[in-house]
Amino acid sequence: MSRSAVFLDEMGVGPLWRLRQGAATAVVDEIVIEAPLAIADPGPEPEPVAEIAPPVVMVEPVSEPAVLAEDSSTAWFDDAPAPKPVTPVTDAEIAAMDWDALSAAVAKCTRCDLCKTRKGVVMGRGDRQAEWLMVASSPSRGEEREGRALGGEQGLLLDNMFKAMQLDAGKNVYITHLLKCRPLDDSGQERLPTDAESAACRPYFDRELALLQPRTIVTLGQMAAAVIIAGEKPVRGKVRELGSASVVATFHPDMLLQDETGKAKARAWADLCLAASTHAARA
Repeated sequence: MSRSAVFLDEMGVGPLWRLRQGAATAVVDEIVIEAPLAIADPGPEPEPVAEIAPPVVMVEPVSEPAVLAEDSSTAWFDDAPAPKPVTPVTDAEIAAMDWDALSAAVAKCTRCDLCKTRKGVVMGRGDRQAEWLMVASSPSRGEEREGRALGGEQGLLLDNMFKAMQLDAGKNVYITHLLKCRPLDDSGQERLPTDAESAACRPYFDRELALLQPRTIVTLGQMAAAVIIAGEKPVRGKVRELGSASVVATFHPDMLLQDETGKAKARAWADLCLAASTHAARA
């Protein structure tokens, strides 16, 4: 082997085959070392463009809907014990109450069925150390709505009556009802109280009377005059007794407001004069 052949063999090229004279041109594998490609000069690099950061959008986390347990039954609610009904206060409990406890008991009273139809209660108002007590039978619609005993036009008329008697309604007069709720019939119209309703509410009035200890009581209207002293027929112009208090009957302010002749007002003035003279005699 020639020296050139040894070199080619070491290089892994193998023998170099040569064409014979007159033979057809054959394709010969050759090792071609390609010249590096010329790369065009790109020129100066462009200045970098400042990137604009996308606006930050605050996304509130979306809470996953609550997944109900497989047993979403409300049987536990149906089986829960019902709240205990309000137990009516007893006569003995009312007899031991102070003014604040009495007002609270009247506000949530369930001693008769009027608690099912009432829209409000009407507690007495005025001076709780008064010597004069004005008492009517039961509240009207206006009194129930206002929550004030004998308010509105009735109250203005009473104030004028007190002034004529030289009384200050805010200092020496207490005004109340025998019933604290407005009695209604099935059609929603006002009616007279039943005996059962009067008996159920009477302990509240008796406690007002005991706390107040008035010297003179003026009943307003026929019903109040008839009920305040059981078994005794009221007579206008006559002084009756209830405990240590004198009782004088007169007309309800509603009737006086409807009096166009003035006769009822004249009689009412005579009643008030009788009450005033009796009150002064007991001083």
